[in-house]
Amino acid sequence: MKEWDKLCKNLFYDKETGLMIEYGGMDISDKYIAEKSAKLDDALVFMDELEKGCIANPDEKRMVGHYWLRNTEIAPKKEIADEINGAKNAVKKFADSVVKGKILSEKNSKFKYALVSGMGGSSLGPAFIYDALHEKGVGTELYFLDNTDPAGMDRIFGLVEECLDEALLIVISKSGGTIETRNSMEEARAFYEGHGLDFGKHAVCITGKGSKLEAQAEREGWLAVFPMWDWVGGRTSVMSAVGLLPLSLAGIDVDGLLLGASDCDRLGRNKSFRDNPAAIMALAWYYASGGEGGESMVVLPYRDSLGLFAKYLQQLVMESLGKEFDLDGGTVNQGLAVFGNKGSSDQHSYVQQLVGGPFNVFTTFVQILKDREGKSPIVGEDSTSGDYLNAFMLGTKKALEDHGKHTITITVPDDSAYYVGMLIALYERAVGIYARMINVNAYHQPAVEFGKKAANRLIELKNMAKACMLENPGKAFTAEELAAAIGRKDEKADVFRLMLHLASNDEAITMEEVQPITESRFRG
Repeated sequence: MKEWDKLCKNLFYDKETGLMIEYGGMDISDKYIAEKSAKLDDALVFMDELEKGCIANPDEKRMVGHYWLRNTEIAPKKEIADEINGAKNAVKKFADSVVKGKILSEKNSKFKYALVSGMGGSSLGPAFIYDALHEKGVGTELYFLDNTDPAGMDRIFGLVEECLDEALLIVISKSGGTIETRNSMEEARAFYEGHGLDFGKHAVCITGKGSKLEAQAEREGWLAVFPMWDWVGGRTSVMSAVGLLPLSLAGIDVDGLLLGASDCDRLGRNKSFRDNPAAIMALAWYYASGGEGGESMVVLPYRDSLGLFAKYLQQLVMESLGKEFDLDGGTVNQGLAVFGNKGSSDQHSYVQQLVGGPFNVFTTFVQILKDREGKSPIVGEDSTSGDYLNAFMLGTKKALEDHGKHTITITVPDDSAYYVGMLIALYERAVGIYARMINVNAYHQPAVEFGKKAANRLIELKNMAKACMLENPGKAFTAEELAAAIGRKDEKADVFRLMLHLASNDEAITMEEVQPITESRFRG
């Protein structure tokens, strides 16, 4: 098929919103679309039932309701709609009061900064949108405590140390038991109190009703508590208080964000494949992977403001689709690996492999039509910088397709809040449709718990080893001897790794290094 004919036949465009998806680069035939129509129709029916409140997350016996957050009219119960609207209004009122100086800090300072303590979806979504949309000098500046890395926290604390009384802390944890969030919260507490400040008078939280965090916030007199619901997963929570609170504080147009997402959801309910952008995306993924996963999805947004988009999508796509078992209990080891950065930077890094390397990847280009506000200068060859950016994108797309690689191109008019919300909603629904097509539960993450359980066991092992050394002052142990002394001789490798770290950070533990280093001795 000639390139023009392919473009005309495989181009989704919605005049009302301006969303455009060119999928001719995937080379999906009419025959293939017909063969998969029943599977795709089933997925669309499932998505309809999901929005109506069915138990779409069977493992946890939960509804899946992030679509209701941007359109409460489709919520299955009035009580749910009322809760969403109530939370949204409370967030806006609080944020407005903070920005206008009606809510002040302990020393009557206006809050100019906000530290966001949250892991995974509780930070990736807000961080992406903040990076994409924040205007300097508008609202509060946001900093994200998104790891349990002491050096990383010190870096953030150092940025606000001289004006700590002007920094608000937002703690986000649905259960209240997320270890990483607990750690950064307690680090922040120590930092505030170390500077003579009352921690509770600078803190708010977003958490589940009845959680330990809610009880703690009420007990310590925190400034506010906002809700999370069990029918909203972390990676789809950015349009709940999780995202709306910090983004509202930062002066982001959250109403535009919600509207863009809602309008994209509406398009995603179309029953016709060629009229449904999310269905187009999902079928393209299915075609690229043969429905068996194992492919890499490269996301290349050609706009600096979308530089964190691929990082955000890593969790949304990989945590949702990366599953060992399907819904019938069969071993499937499904998943789509996501990586990417911004164009045209990547034309000088891994595009070489995308073009000339293995056929295990497909690329999604994200194009923003409007270059900037105002007129651009001519930089060369009667062209602007934006003209070159567009040419680089189209050139890379052409190079990939000429080498037999598959591409999709998503185009939106600009990078306003409306279209950022639309891009998020497009991928959220595509994930839901694709998950149904491959028969996995997109809304749980059992494998994530494996690492957490192992970490808890290792903390216990570290404490046992340290206690043993302190109970035997002056006695030196090799890792092997120490493991045997605490009755964990089969875990001597872990004991060595733990003691190596402990001796570098705990003044009570020292290390006598010998060669080989695994024979080094530790003492308390």
